[in-house]
This record gives sequence, C-alpha cells and structure tokens, in this order.
Amino acid sequence: MSGITASLNRIYAMVLRYTYLLRGSWPRVLELIYWPTVQMILWGFINQFLVGQSAWLAQAAGLFIAAVLLWDVLFRAQLGVSLVFFEELYSRNLGHLFVSPLRPHELILALLGISLLRTAIGVGAAALLAIVFYHYSIFDMGLYLLAFFTNLLVMGWAIGLMVVALVLRYGLGAESLAWVVIFAITPISGVYYPISVLPDWLQPLAQILPASHVFEGMRAVMLEQRFPSDLFWQAVGLNVVYLCIGAGLFLYAFQVARRRGLLLHIGE
Repeated sequence: MSGITASLNRIYAMVLRYTYLLRGSWPRVLELIYWPTVQMILWGFINQFLVGQSAWLAQAAGLFIAAVLLWDVLFRAQLGVSLVFFEELYSRNLGHLFVSPLRPHELILALLGISLLRTAIGVGAAALLAIVFYHYSIFDMGLYLLAFFTNLLVMGWAIGLMVVALVLRYGLGAESLAWVVIFAITPISGVYYPISVLPDWLQPLAQILPASHVFEGMRAVMLEQRFPSDLFWQAVGLNVVYLCIGAGLFLYAFQVARRRGLLLHIGE
C-alpha cells in the first residue's frame, strides 16, 4: 500500500508542477481559450446561416457548434499530452526528471491528468461563450455529452502518446506530427457530415477511428433524439486498443532512449 501511495504522490507532484507552469503564464491560459473560441465563433456564424437555408439542419440548431466543440476536445487532449512533454524537451529537463524516483508510467498518468485540465479550460470557456453568443448550450446533451467527451479525450491521449513516442525515438524533428496527425484525420472523422458522404474506399478507414463513431452518435442524439449505444461501445473498444498502443509505444521508445543515452540530449 505504501508503494501505491508513493506512486500517487509522484503523479500528483508532476500534475502540480504542470499546473504551476500553466497558472504562472497568462499567455498559456489565453492560448488554451483562444483557438476553441475562434473556431466556435466562426462555425457559429456558419451554423446560423445554414439553419436558415436547410430544413435538415433546422432540426438541430447548433449542430456545427457542437461538432466543432467536440472536435476541439480531441485536438486539445492530444496537444495537452504532446506539447507539455515537448516543454520538458525544450528545457532539457527530461533527464533530470528521471534522476528522481519518477517512473515512466507515472509520467504518462501525469500527462493525461494535465491534458484533462487543459482541455476542460479551453473547451469549457468556448462552450460557455457559445451560450452567451448563440443561446446554444452543448451541456443540454447531459450524460450523452460526457460519453462523447470521454471518448474523444481518450483518443486524443492515445494520439498524443504516439506522437511523443516518435519524438523520443527520432528527436524534435518529428514534433510537427503533433499538428499534422490531427488535421490529417479530420476529413475522415465525419465531424461535420455523415461518414456515408465519404467515398466507399475511405469509409472502412473511417470506421476504425473512434472519433467517427462519436460524431455519428452526436448527430443521432441531436437529429433523432436517440443515443446509439452500439456506436458508443464501438468507440470505447477502439479507444482501449488505441490507448494501449499509445502507452506501449511510449514505454518502448522511452526504454530505447534510455539505453542510448538520449534522455539528456534529445532537447538539443
């Protein structure tokens, strides 16, 4: 039991460290809020226009606002893992951290914890402003929103860990993947349109992404007032696989970096 307590204390200490860094930098906090808010405003105006033009969209006012806010959960969750880790590399602090009793899996849990906090701040602020600007509240989804949020959060974590693993293995030259990967899967995730819109050869690829099931489920809730449990469980199953792969790649890349003495030099 004492070993578990010590492990939890180390995880808490790392989350606290990242929280202090966040709290001590207003530009970082503003950056968390800025992009979700800009996207919410942009798509809010698009949504207002289309509601007046399309009977299909008129069935669910706020469809695009909900889509962009949920997409930003995935985006922010992934950046919350990868960018926080990159800060350790930029400051050449990774070797110092692992001189302490900190273990790799504890760092993973700390990264996931601070990612949750950063995502809640960024997307939460935009969601509240959507209520003020457009009289639309994504919170009206209730527990369905929690199901969508959790699935997208976990997928973001998995992608973030995969990106971090590649940076550990190949250096900061691979850090651009933190931006590239997310935007590359946007068109096949069905964020703003059904998966059936995609060409037949792309649809199987969309089916292996948890996000595509989440956004199909979101449209079912908003347009048909039903919660598709089959899509929810498919997303959960895929996320379990993705998260295991992400954590496994991170731990493998970490062991390789430690054996090769890269932990002290990877930020250079």
